[in-house]
Amino acid sequence: MKNKNNKYILWFDELTIKDVALVGGKNASLGEMYKKLRNKGIPVPNGFAVTANAYWYFLKHNKIQEKINIILRGLKTDKIIDLQNRAKKIKNLILNSEFPEDLKEQIIFSYKNLAKF
Repeated sequence: MKNKNNKYILWFDELTIKDVALVGGKNASLGEMYKKLRNKGIPVPNGFAVTANAYWYFLKHNKIQEKINIILRGLKTDKIIDLQNRAKKIKNLILNSEFPEDLKEQIIFSYKNLAKF
């Protein structure tokens, strides 16, 4: 059972390769496989994707986008140690942030429904 009010989750049967920008290449490909191959007898497990919109909502909720922008200011991608240090700072920002309650509920709801398959 899908939650019709879910703004941040898309199920594989809703995805096509045109949704790469919204859910990434792997999830869009899984959506394509789920839709096209399961009808041909090839078992493709169902699943869902947490959208890029959820990521941006997470950043906004935690007010960390500007902090990330500051960390990335002046980045030179050829300076590997600097790149690693900045990535670690951003990772820590994200790991120390809280999921918005409605996003957390949508993911849990979707996971519980997936477990029923």
